[in-house]
Amino acid sequence: MSHRISPQLDLDPDLVLRAYAMGVFPMADDRRAASVYWVEPKLRGILPLDDFHLSRSLRKTILSDRFRVTTDKAFHEIVQLCAESAPDRPDTWINGPIERVFIELHRRGFAHSIECWDGDRLAGGLYGLALGRAFFGESMVTRVRDASKVAFAHLVARLKAGGFTLLDCQFQTDHLASLGAVEIPRDDYVALLDGALGDSAAGLSAGAPSVAGDWLALDRLPPIPPAPPAEGAGTVSGPLSRKVIAQLLTHTS
Repeated sequence: MSHRISPQLDLDPDLVLRAYAMGVFPMADDRRAASVYWVEPKLRGILPLDDFHLSRSLRKTILSDRFRVTTDKAFHEIVQLCAESAPDRPDTWINGPIERVFIELHRRGFAHSIECWDGDRLAGGLYGLALGRAFFGESMVTRVRDASKVAFAHLVARLKAGGFTLLDCQFQTDHLASLGAVEIPRDDYVALLDGALGDSAAGLSAGAPSVAGDWLALDRLPPIPPAPPAEGAGTVSGPLSRKVIAQLLTHTS
């Protein structure tokens, strides 16, 4: 169950940042809703970064060339894809005010996306908000099998590399539970959130938090040298960036 706070017709980006810093986030009743309401779950879904479950099949998919993964290359398109109806999700909570405010937060450098591409087609991905050392996952979507799982795995690796300490999933689902997510009481969540934000919450409207994870740290990690080939064998190696991702996640399984 969640505590719903009174609805609001539009969203101010600074207000949204302060709300997330207090453990509150906006939702809408459906895609066409004119207003949003504020939610504070009594049980919060989080994924401890060291407890991410990397299955053998997912690791194999990550190491393959099945998807090309990028970050912040198609933020608006990911939000729109998450907002679309689908057979397994006929309606969504992402309405116009939420879409607009996240586009602005992305412009300001707070909101990020991870995209999975199948050739030139956007196969799936996710988006969310980075604040201090916390990342608030908003929504993820897949249009090709395993695309959202690959995007989520890349998210966890990126957060680990960047020194983040909290991955907020908002609500627990069977899908997230299979990846390692758990539910915790509101008070426990607030304690984790306070630790991830440090003393930055009071001054959010003035600029960036005083403590911050590094969203781009993963991109600066040195590549993993390929293993020496067996005697008489040719050198065969997949993209090193995928090996970095797999290695980061293997340590958490």
